[in-house]
Amino acid sequence: MSDCCNPIDGPQHKKYDLVVVGGGSAGFSAAITAAEQGAQVAIFGAGTIGGTCVNVGCVPSKALIRAVESIHHANAAPMRFKGVEARARTADWGQLIAEKDALVSSLRQAKYADLLPLYNNITYREGTARLVENGIEAGGRRFAADRIVIATGARPAMPAIPGLADVDPLDSTAALDLTELPKSMIVLGGGYVGVELAQMFSRAGVDVTLVFRSRLLPEMEPEIGAALTNYLSSEGITVLSNLAYQSVHKAAEGGTALTILRDGNAETLVAERLLVATGRTPNVEDLGLIEAGVRQTPGGAIIVDDRMRTSLPGVYAAGDVTGRDQFVYMAAYGAKIAAKNALNGDSLRYDNSAMPAVVFSDPQVASVGFTEAQAIAAGYEARISTLSLENVPRALAARDTRGLIKLVADGRTRKLLGAHILAPEGADSIQTAAMAIRCGLTIDDLAETIFPYLTTVEGLKLAAQTFDRDVKMLSCCAG
Repeated sequence: MSDCCNPIDGPQHKKYDLVVVGGGSAGFSAAITAAEQGAQVAIFGAGTIGGTCVNVGCVPSKALIRAVESIHHANAAPMRFKGVEARARTADWGQLIAEKDALVSSLRQAKYADLLPLYNNITYREGTARLVENGIEAGGRRFAADRIVIATGARPAMPAIPGLADVDPLDSTAALDLTELPKSMIVLGGGYVGVELAQMFSRAGVDVTLVFRSRLLPEMEPEIGAALTNYLSSEGITVLSNLAYQSVHKAAEGGTALTILRDGNAETLVAERLLVATGRTPNVEDLGLIEAGVRQTPGGAIIVDDRMRTSLPGVYAAGDVTGRDQFVYMAAYGAKIAAKNALNGDSLRYDNSAMPAVVFSDPQVASVGFTEAQAIAAGYEARISTLSLENVPRALAARDTRGLIKLVADGRTRKLLGAHILAPEGADSIQTAAMAIRCGLTIDDLAETIFPYLTTVEGLKLAAQTFDRDVKMLSCCAG
């Protein structure tokens, strides 16, 4: 973009060093990064400040997942520990929703709204913004900037299923705001959102049917998806896979009817509510991307290179609006790179090779690096180690051996390429594997590292030893 200034808002008609479009986690990450380098920054946020994660995503969903997890563990305790008596149930779902809302409100205030006064070089403005020559336009006024970061996020998408719009389907946002539980629910989608919400509502007392086109968690190792399918089924969730959605209509007896095609046969499922969790779509409609010449994917996501640059010089994009790595920490990471590159000459590269991914099911799914198939496709001589949690002392002591650990290594160099965990406490263990991959450690380094005993993360050591040894031949804590 040129240095020619358009009329801009403000008493001194100042020109911003960086304009950020989007008031969520990515937008704030870019703005704070630039402000800490002394830049004059403007954020334009449309909708509730804070974006998806704190308002309608990570925070509210994990708060409710934890609540119903306590119900499940209380009811499962007598089966795992003889001599324990416990029962729990959902007594007031509306109260849980109110507590969730209070948590969301407090974090939104503390982590977003209250941060703005701490930076005298950040200006926050509400309203939509669109790209124009030499800057952006918002509220009928133009704001000049040579550098712009777009971080407008994404929202739940609705698939093109005939009749869907006529049955008042829930998306993840609406589902997390329900103050009364339905008796039954069909959940469409076998990705992480569908899995988490299906199990959450089931544990709250809803009769849940989970349906999806291919297999559960298709981006994860197939062993993990298969095992988790069995665990969900054992909790009473009806899981239907490898199907096609044909149509949706209002059921004669009330509720919603979904017709699916499975094994060549049409089946109709009926439930009180239908929750759609089949994907997300980027928020790009009002940005003027086509007019500005910004390239997009067929699904609308903004295309960026490894420096977070779009096809329009001076314009960068980060977070869910780019359609990749849709985790809040990756949005913040990408936005930080975008801001630094915008101000300092494009020297930093986006690197997701050691990106941990977590699904907050129970047991939890955690993954980093290559899957077995990805390693083979990349040309590695892949070696695999798979360890059942029945071999992990922590799982035995907890009377909960649901899960497995799978490691992927380079057969020539023995470097760790990927780690995949299905375990009740798997999410807190994956970062060890992420650091190992980031630092180029081998499976021998993992096998020889001292791990604390009776922890889930010790399973990584045992899985590394399993490449060359039978861990059943080792005593407790054996190195």
